[in-house]
Amino acid sequence: MRKEVLTQIAQALRDGHSVQLDAADFTCFSPEALRGNEHCAPSYLEVISQSLTAADAPTFERAARALDEKDQAWLGFKIVYDEQEALCNTDNEVTKKYGEQGSADGLPLVFFCNDAKEIVASRPVSPRDTFQMKDATRGPSMHNEQFDGLTWVSQPLFDKVRVWLLGASDAASEVSALAQHVGFDVTVVDYDSAYVNEARFPGAERVLLTGGNFDELETLCASPHDYVCVVTRGHMFDPEGCVWALRHQVHYVGMMGCAGKNERVHELVLSRGITEDEWLRIKRPIGLKFGAKTPAELAIAIVAELVDVRYKERFSEEARAKHDADLDR
Repeated sequence: MRKEVLTQIAQALRDGHSVQLDAADFTCFSPEALRGNEHCAPSYLEVISQSLTAADAPTFERAARALDEKDQAWLGFKIVYDEQEALCNTDNEVTKKYGEQGSADGLPLVFFCNDAKEIVASRPVSPRDTFQMKDATRGPSMHNEQFDGLTWVSQPLFDKVRVWLLGASDAASEVSALAQHVGFDVTVVDYDSAYVNEARFPGAERVLLTGGNFDELETLCASPHDYVCVVTRGHMFDPEGCVWALRHQVHYVGMMGCAGKNERVHELVLSRGITEDEWLRIKRPIGLKFGAKTPAELAIAIVAELVDVRYKERFSEEARAKHDADLDR
């Protein structure tokens, strides 16, 4: 999400001009994001755009400030597909009671919400609306479809984490698909086009090295915010991958392999100038431990660990403790 887009929208609304939100900026309305959602289509962004007034400017201004503050925040969108149902739907004996009122009204709405559950919106909302608006901080989550007549989507106001897959192994192919599905950006690196290709890694950025080895890896740059999975085919270039990740001081680096192989990689990595303390930063073997063996099972273990690392990076210990308490775990 670009700050200039939000500030331009806010200024136009304050000046009394109409605006047109673009799915290129608000990707939660893209055909890919809404695939299979029969209650919302990309065209609903036009309905949202036409509903905006000067009263909505503070919502977009708060979102722009969240970008400056690097807040864990979202712009959310209320989508009404049956006004009458939205107004009168009811709780049942299972759900927590949010009063007799359904949604506050049958109109679309843009709102801001962050992980601290601060909400900014142009109109008063009902307790049930508030419950679902706060759920935008979960991605959005399963409660968006809980009540008839309306649904909700949200646009993150923060960047996705980049995951580097060093090696185009079968396990890497499975990791790529699953990591993208849970919201990571993926870059896969290998030297053999028979492995690093679109068929095996759809949707991922693909980097094809030359020379039949990983020597060209040194020409690539990673961010300290990135995660690196060292999964080279046959482990043949794991030392190069580990050294590259550690020299770029990425947030997370993990390596696949057994203890015997990893000890040899350890020797080779230290011989290239990496310290023992730096070596200890590498999670080995990569992934959560629950008996995974096949490439698909290993991908579940690896991506589950990536999700856990991202969760701990983004949310404070206090916020995580509250979340765990809410889920009774």
